[in-house]
Amino acid sequence: MKSKWAAGIVPRNFAWIIKDKLAVSERPGGYARTHRRVRRQEEIIWLREQGFTRVVSLLPSTHNLYAYEELGVVSEHIPFGPHDDPRPILEDVYGRLRKWLGDGEKVLLHQEELGDRLQGVVAGYLVWSGMLKSPAQTISIVERINERQMGPVGRELVALALAMRPPGV
Repeated sequence: MKSKWAAGIVPRNFAWIIKDKLAVSERPGGYARTHRRVRRQEEIIWLREQGFTRVVSLLPSTHNLYAYEELGVVSEHIPFGPHDDPRPILEDVYGRLRKWLGDGEKVLLHQEELGDRLQGVVAGYLVWSGMLKSPAQTISIVERINERQMGPVGRELVALALAMRPPGV
């Protein structure tokens, strides 16, 4: 029998956006001054033990990427800084998510914290992919899932995702 700690610990603000397929959280280990190496390791172990096949970091920096590799977790880095043009980044993220989820992967998406931008990215994906048609309904659902309100930055990303939706979706 494995010890309690061998299974790791759940990342802070972890939530399923699409049950057993797509989840979000803050950066494993925390962010800024609250980041702890041991906590990061325990949270990455939990992700690995839960069967996540890919962790996608939207951080502008490469923080944590070496830790994922060290612990045998496949990761992707798609930098999405606060001043980046969101359209090409969302096109890239959404195209990759469609492929990974279509291939049966279990994906965690994170930024430093679970805030407007990350909520907007995942709510935008639900609209872009056609899983949900109404942006207002999608925003409401994502807010309930994450137990936090989405502000203007997130709502703008959802509107952009709707405008980017592929034809026929």
